[in-house]
Amino acid sequence: MAQAIMLQGTSSNVGKSILGAALCRIFSRAGYRVAPFKSQNMALNSGATPDGGEIGRAQLLQAYAARVEPRVEMNPVLLKPTAPACSQVVLLGRPLGNLGAREYHGHYNQDLWPHVEAAYAALAREFEVIVIEGAGSPAEVNLKAGEIANMRVAKMARAPVLLVADIDRGGALAAIVGTLELLEPEEREMVAGLVINKFRGDLDLLQPALDFLVKKTGKPVVGVIPFLAHGLPEEDSVVLEQASARSTGKDELEIDVIKLPCIANFTDFDALEREEGVNLRYIEDQAALGQPDLIILPGSKNTIGDLLWLRQRGLAAALQELVVRGTPVVGICGGYQMLGREISDPGHVETEQERIDGLSLLPLRTVFRSSKATNVVRGLVTGTGPCLGPLQGLEVEGYEIHMGESYLEGGQAAFQITRRGEQRVTIADGCVSPDGLVWGTYIHGIWDNDPLRHQMLAFLRARRGLPVMESGLQFAADLERRLETLARVVARHLDLGRLQAIMGLERSLAGDGFGVA
Repeated sequence: MAQAIMLQGTSSNVGKSILGAALCRIFSRAGYRVAPFKSQNMALNSGATPDGGEIGRAQLLQAYAARVEPRVEMNPVLLKPTAPACSQVVLLGRPLGNLGAREYHGHYNQDLWPHVEAAYAALAREFEVIVIEGAGSPAEVNLKAGEIANMRVAKMARAPVLLVADIDRGGALAAIVGTLELLEPEEREMVAGLVINKFRGDLDLLQPALDFLVKKTGKPVVGVIPFLAHGLPEEDSVVLEQASARSTGKDELEIDVIKLPCIANFTDFDALEREEGVNLRYIEDQAALGQPDLIILPGSKNTIGDLLWLRQRGLAAALQELVVRGTPVVGICGGYQMLGREISDPGHVETEQERIDGLSLLPLRTVFRSSKATNVVRGLVTGTGPCLGPLQGLEVEGYEIHMGESYLEGGQAAFQITRRGEQRVTIADGCVSPDGLVWGTYIHGIWDNDPLRHQMLAFLRARRGLPVMESGLQFAADLERRLETLARVVARHLDLGRLQAIMGLERSLAGDGFGVA
C-alpha cells in the first residue's frame, strides 16, 4: 500500500497545487513511483486524459511532474462553476449535470464518497507514494461535517498533513494558529508539520516567528519556501485578479484576452505570456481595450451568459468595430462559439435561455448537447489567409473539452482533426473568415504548438512594422525547465530528512543532486 503525504492550506491559493507538483518531481527524482491525488477540485482550468476523461489542470501538471500518465482517479470529483452557487459536477472524468451549492453540499457529495475511496485505492495499489492535495481550508466549519476533500481524505489515506500558509499575503501566523485551533483534537494530531510559502524576506528576521509557531502549536516548521515566479500553469482564475494590465512598449505586441466572468482554461495563454516582446493583458471593460494587435476570446463554462456580459459591458460592439478596422481575433472553444451567428441551448445544458445571437464574425451556428467531448487530439492546419495560410499541413496537438457542436454555413475549417486519443478520425474543426483575420477552434492548447505561435507573432509584428524577433521559446522544454527549477528550490528549502521520517519512507529523498535542506 502506498505511503501518502497531504498538503492542506490555511485558505485557497496558498500554493498547494504548485508545491504538490514540486513534491511529485522530488519523489520521482528519488526513484519512487508517485502519483498525485485531489479528491474534489473546484476549477475552471481542466484538461483531458489520454483515455478521454476530464480532470483538473493542476492534477495534469502534477502527473507530468511525477512522470506518469494522467488518469481520472487522480481527480475523481471536479466542480466547474457555471454561475454563482452552481457548478457542473464531473465524476471520474464524465459530467453528471449542474447542481446548486446547497444541494451538492447538503447531501449529494456524500454519494460521491465511495467513488473517491475507490479512486484512491486504485492509485494506492499501483504507486509507492501518493501526494494528496486538499481543497480550500480544513477549518471551514460550515462545510466541515460533510466535506470530502480535506481531513476525511487524510484519515482515509492515513496521510500525515503538512499545513501550508501564504506569508506573502500577510497574516500567516494567525492563519496557522487559527486553523489548528478550529480542528478537532484528532485532526490536529494529524498535522505533522507547517510550511511557510511565498516568503520574500530575510530568514533571520523571520526566525522569531518560526520559534513562536513551534512553541505555540507544537508543530515543526518543515520548510520556508521562497516566493517563486515559477511560470507554471495555475490552478484557477483567482490568480487573474492579481494580474494588472500595463501599457505596451513601443516594440511590444499587445494581445488582449477578454476576461470573461466564467473564463475557462486560461492556461491556454501561458505560452504567449512567456514570449519576449509580447504584453498579454486580461481585459474586462471597453475602456481598457484600446487598439490591440490581437484579441482572444477564451473558453467559457457559461458561453451564453458570458456573451450577454460582453454586450452589457460594451465589449461586443467594440470588438466588432475593431474587426471592421482589421484587428485579428481568435476564439478558443466557448470564445469560438461566440464568434458565430447563433448559439442555441434547447436542452438548457448551460442556461435557461434557449438561443442567442452570436457576434456574426464567423459563418457558423452552435447547438449545445448534453454529451461532452473530452479528447486529446492531433490535427493539421487547413485554414488559409495571412495567419494560418503559411502553416497549411502543419501538425498540431491539444485537447477538446466542450459540450456544443458547431456547424459551418459556408466558410472554411481552420483545422482537421486526425486523431482523438488513439482513434484515427477525419473531422473538420474551427473556422476561418474570408480575409483570414478571424479564426476559431475547439482545440485548447493550440498556442503551445511552437511553429503556429511563432508564425502568428511574426505576422502580427510585420503588420505593425515592428522589427522581426526570432522566437527561441520551445514551450514544452521551457515547461520542463521551470518544473525542474521549482523542484530544486523547494527541495533546498524543505527539510527532506524530516519529510522522509514523517512518511516512514525507507529510501532517501536527497538523491540526484537535490540535497537535504
